[in-house]
Amino acid sequence: MSDAALLRTMLLCRAVEARLAARPDCGFQLFSAGEEAVAAGLCAVLGPGDQLLCSGRSIAPALARGLDPAAVVAELLGRTGGPCRGRAGRGHLAQPSAGFFGAHAVVAGNLSIAAGVALAFQAAARPGIVAVLFGDGAAGAGALHETLNIAALWQLPLLFVCSNNGWSISTPAAAHLAPARVADLARPFGIPAATVDGTDAPAVRDAAAALAAGIRAGGGPAFLEAVSVRLGPHSTSARESRTRADLAALAARDPIARLSAALGEALAAPLRAAADAAADAAFRTAEASPPATADELDDAA
Repeated sequence: MSDAALLRTMLLCRAVEARLAARPDCGFQLFSAGEEAVAAGLCAVLGPGDQLLCSGRSIAPALARGLDPAAVVAELLGRTGGPCRGRAGRGHLAQPSAGFFGAHAVVAGNLSIAAGVALAFQAAARPGIVAVLFGDGAAGAGALHETLNIAALWQLPLLFVCSNNGWSISTPAAAHLAPARVADLARPFGIPAATVDGTDAPAVRDAAAALAAGIRAGGGPAFLEAVSVRLGPHSTSARESRTRADLAALAARDPIARLSAALGEALAAPLRAAADAAADAAFRTAEASPPATADELDDAA
C-alpha cells in the first residue's frame, strides 16, 4: 500500500469518528484519534486470507481492514445494514468474511481467541496469518502471557500488535507496566519482537510487513509494539486526566498531520475532501437503514 493510500485510510477513519462524536446518539464509544497509523499500517500488510482481531477500540481497525464504511456506521447506530445487523455495535463488531474476525470489548479478551483462530489456520494448513491488535492496558493481563506462551510453543501464525499510547484509561504505562518496552514481554518466549514509531504510518507498515513475512514463511509468531498517541480521552464517558500541556505535546505528534506534511498539501487536500465525502455518504446510507427491532435483539441475546 502506498503512503498516499495510508493517508487516505487514516483520513477516512478520522472523518467517520468525528461525525459520530458530533451526534447526540453517539453512545459510548472508544475513538482512535491519534492511533490511526497503527491500524492503517497493520492492515496494509494483511491479505484477503488473513484475519484481524482487535480490542473494543474497533472503528478505525474495521475501516482500515476494508469494511464498507456505511455498514460500519450502520452497526454503530444499531441499524440492520450493519455486518451484525445492528446487534453488535462497536464492542463486538465483526465480519469474518471480510477478514475482520471482530472486536472484543473485554480488555485482553481478544488475545486467547486470536490464538484459537491461528490454531484453526494451522490445523487446516491455511496459508494466511492472524493479527491481533490490543492496547498497552492489556499488556499486564495474564491472557497476554498465556497466549504468548502457547503461540510460541505451537508456533502459531499469529502477529501480536500492541498500540502503546502510554495510558490505560487514566493510568500511565510507567505505573502499571514493569518493562520499558511492551515488546520486551515477547522476548522470553523466543518470539521475534520490534518497536516502531506508531505515529509514522509507513514505518508501521514496513515493520509489520517484515514480521508478517517471517510468520508466512513458517517462523511462528511475532510481536510488534507501535508507540502511538491518544489525542482524546479514553472514551466518550471518561474524564480527560492529562494536562493541557500533555495534550498539546501529543497533538504535535498527530500521525495524519505528519503524513500530510510529508506528502504535501497538494496531495493531502483532495484526499481529505474525498474522505469527508465518503464519511458523509456512509452516514446517509446508514441512516436509511432501519433500526434493529426488539425481536431481533432478543433473538441475538
